[in-house]
Amino acid sequence: MNMGAPVSTRGVSARPPVCWRLCWENELELADHIELSDFFRKTYGPTGEFNAKPFEGHRSWAGARPEIRAIGYDDRGVAIHIAALRRFIKVGEIDLLVAELGLYGVRPDLEGLGITHSIRVMYPVLRDLGVPFGFGTVRSALQKHITRLLGRQGLATVLPGFRVRSARPDICLTVPPTRVEDVVVLVLPIARPMSEWPAGEMIERNGPEL
Repeated sequence: MNMGAPVSTRGVSARPPVCWRLCWENELELADHIELSDFFRKTYGPTGEFNAKPFEGHRSWAGARPEIRAIGYDDRGVAIHIAALRRFIKVGEIDLLVAELGLYGVRPDLEGLGITHSIRVMYPVLRDLGVPFGFGTVRSALQKHITRLLGRQGLATVLPGFRVRSARPDICLTVPPTRVEDVVVLVLPIARPMSEWPAGEMIERNGPEL
């Protein structure tokens, strides 16, 4: 798998093309982390000061550190980002290998490209990794929005009504070491069909959220 080949979006949008860089985490240089940290602070900052805080100190991840990143660049720098991490989660009573997708961000002036295009870019990566499923979560309030963007286009199956327990990325004496959230689950069938996704409405992430 060539993780360094750029993929252009020329022809997809009237905007200047976005060229994708697919890279393993170990391939990132210090300058990459600094640039990504600035991108995430500016992208997540308008949604709340706390959301930008994990990216202080030139840190380019929020919870679990990703394994693979897809970074879209244009003539202004980082434009869009999505990452993946292979891990075992427990769905009901079944341990399941997935590639968790997260650390999604898009520069406000490029909202038209959005998550749909980044998911399309990641599909070949996930196929090369041979994982049974891609997996992600969003807040329940975003169910209609994410269904319109991904579910109706057949890019992912949207499953509401789940609870996910995750480890907190840092230990704090005033809060429990894990947290439980009500979420909408996104499943991308990769090497196995959706019919083989396990039954169960409780998911153990057994680690921090990506």
